[in-house]
Amino acid sequence: MSMTTSAAVYDTDLPLPGRRQGKVRDIYEVPATPGRPPSLLIVASDRISAFDVVLPTPIPGKGKALTRISTEWFSWARNQNIIDDHLLSTSPEDVPGLDESHWPSIEGRMMLGRAAHVVPVECVVRGYITGSGWKEYLRDGTVCGIKLPEGLQQCDQLPEPIFTPSTKATEGHDENIDFQTACGIAGTDVMTRLRDVSLELYKRAVEFARPRGLILADTKFEFGFALDESGQPTDELLLVDEILTPDSSRYWPAEHYEPGRDQESFDKQYVRNWLQEICDRGEWDKTPPGPGLPEDVISNSLARYDEAGQRLFGS
Repeated sequence: MSMTTSAAVYDTDLPLPGRRQGKVRDIYEVPATPGRPPSLLIVASDRISAFDVVLPTPIPGKGKALTRISTEWFSWARNQNIIDDHLLSTSPEDVPGLDESHWPSIEGRMMLGRAAHVVPVECVVRGYITGSGWKEYLRDGTVCGIKLPEGLQQCDQLPEPIFTPSTKATEGHDENIDFQTACGIAGTDVMTRLRDVSLELYKRAVEFARPRGLILADTKFEFGFALDESGQPTDELLLVDEILTPDSSRYWPAEHYEPGRDQESFDKQYVRNWLQEICDRGEWDKTPPGPGLPEDVISNSLARYDEAGQRLFGS
């Protein structure tokens, strides 16, 4: 193992209940105490996934970079007074059940958040036409069933941002759905509120990012109903999970933006592109286990996450 990857946190094993692993994050339950509802400890590891496969090679420091960006955006979002969020603390000493020996492995990469009953719909907002939306547009002239003007180029800015929800897949790809289908899943009143909140958050985030040299092409939000001390859902809607990170959003450098082609990106597209080259040579078929990443791909990928954070929030 190289010096670079030896400093990485690939996974954690903390003395807390309910441990589960996502593709990138380790999540633990923090039981309710008198006067304090149940919460979750969310630890951003340095794992990276692509094509729905968790790769064996970590990106050291990626978890800290993502956590910093997310917590800065949560602070920003609170000042917008649009919706409350789940974030309680980013300090290891605030996590009940952990002692000082556990703090180093989660310092800078953890969020302690209110536990919530998550709405099972990803709230996606697109301001530019790219990715799966571009493929659908070429085929049908629509994105998630929403009719768009004719003659758009790849990566064109849309006349207005559009709300394009998707189902939350436990395995494999999320599936794009129309708004009526989302209402059937979560209820019309809830989805109308989440659509309006998502669009407003996105529009304001675009205005924040653009003067800092970044185009926020699209993003996804997750929401949930906060749990009370007995673990039952309340009617308090919260913004949960991560927000506006390069893993949940598509950022482009504004100085290189040019419609009609793919754009440079600050997300893991750099890793995807390298992996696609491997696939094109017949060396991988996008099934587990994934290939190890070379040092230059690791360092260049981390540099993109770091630059996104630097542009948005400075040193």
